[in-house]
This record gives sequence, structure tokens and C-alpha cells, in this order.
Amino acid sequence: MALKITAAQLVAEARTQIPEVETAEAIAQLGDPDLVIVDIRDVRERQRTGCIPGSVHAPRGMIEFWVDPESPYHKEVFDQEGKRYLFHCASGWRSALTVATLQEMGFEAAHLKDGFNDWVSAGGPVEPVAPKG
Repeated sequence: MALKITAAQLVAEARTQIPEVETAEAIAQLGDPDLVIVDIRDVRERQRTGCIPGSVHAPRGMIEFWVDPESPYHKEVFDQEGKRYLFHCASGWRSALTVATLQEMGFEAAHLKDGFNDWVSAGGPVEPVAPKG
């Protein structure tokens, strides 16, 4: 079955519309109190590979609902005045699509262009994530 648009085309289009942050710049900003790093990877990915210290976990499947103040699933972490939000996934594909959607909703954010895998390759700090339960 032929699709009208491929996943790769969706990502490429999203990247033309959103702010992208290079890995080195993100590493340099780690610890900035005005920066909220949001990890949208699956919980199992985080447990397997760790996470960026201080990052907030918001699974991609819930992000629109967690950001929306009118949603019963809204999370206050997304209501912080003056904060900059930087979303990431493993390689930058899911986060590009996520940030494009959030910008459509009116929520300003950027994404880590090359994702967590590049963060690790560049020597960015990683902390373990323990399984819950």
C-alpha cells in the first residue's frame, strides 16, 4: 500500500517548522534553571539506556493531553512561566513530530535535533532509570 506521505517526509517537514537544538548546545545548557528537558521516549527505553539528569518523562502518547491546561490529564510542569522546553527522543524523529504538533497547539518548544543517542555519543551526562513497581 502506498502512502500519501512517508514518516520520513513528515519528520522532514516538521523540522522546517520548529527550533532545533544541537547536542553540544544542549549539553552546555544542562542545569540552566530556565530549561525543562522533556524525554518522550518509552519507559522501557529510559530504563534500558538511562536519561538526561533532571529531565521530565512525558510519554509521547500523552504529551498533547499533559500540555493542555483544559485536559483532565494536564501536568503542572508544562505551566511554568518563563521556562524553555526542550523535547527529545532517541534520534530526533519523534521529538520533531511532537514539537510541531505542540506548536500547532500554541505551546512553544524546541527539540534536540539528533536525540538522546547523539547526547550519549557526545559524552553528555546520563543517569540510570530504575524500573518502577
